[in-house]
Amino acid sequence: MENLLLAYAFMIGLIIGSFLNCFIWRLYKNESILGRSYCPHCRHKLAWFDNIPLFSFLFLKGKCRYCQKNISWQYPLVEFFTALLFTLSLAAMLKAGIYTPLLLIHSWLFIFSFILIFVYDLRWQVVPMVFIWPLIVIMFTLNVLLGFSPLILLLIGLAGALFFALQFLLTQGKGLGEGDIWLGFLMGVSLGRFDLLILALILAYFIGAIVGILLLVIYKKKLKTKIALGPFLASGAIIAFLYGNNLLNWYLHLL
Repeated sequence: MENLLLAYAFMIGLIIGSFLNCFIWRLYKNESILGRSYCPHCRHKLAWFDNIPLFSFLFLKGKCRYCQKNISWQYPLVEFFTALLFTLSLAAMLKAGIYTPLLLIHSWLFIFSFILIFVYDLRWQVVPMVFIWPLIVIMFTLNVLLGFSPLILLLIGLAGALFFALQFLLTQGKGLGEGDIWLGFLMGVSLGRFDLLILALILAYFIGAIVGILLLVIYKKKLKTKIALGPFLASGAIIAFLYGNNLLNWYLHLL
């Protein structure tokens, strides 16, 4: 039974991942999410069989059926990782015996949102505030419904925002943008725990440091090259959300 549920989660993740790709593009273009998908190169409307997650990309060999321009690898990767993370989150809930529909909605919305932030900031080096602000309210509300204290959630959110606000002031806005301050607030109210927020930030900067060194060594990037912080924060948040308890227990065991 569990395997069947996990298979369903993977398929739902593929579908949501396909929608997420469309949503990211239309959010950037300030377009309605209604209406059929289209090729970003030739703008030809796509048939339903051009939108089958993963399969269409493989069948078309990574090219648009109509203009033969390359399809970005973003599309299959977002579909696959959304499906994978949806499955992993459900598996963690089933293993812990804490599955509830509300918790599943919270978990999948968390993953959906931080994948969006990852891709959006990576591509355009800006945090989509029009998405972040309502998401803060939604995640705060969901966590309150799950039993979290509203006051504690606000304090954790403020702690996340303050962490980046201090950096913003100290660097006079050169080290990061105002969007990262709001992203810190979102991370706090979404994770709902001080220890998970701290872990997410440590993971984000650790991953960022490794990627930065690789860019310096492999691609000869300069130290002043601007690198978006959002993808690292999103990665740290997702890892802390899914495996934070295991990582913290492992660390405490070492001590």
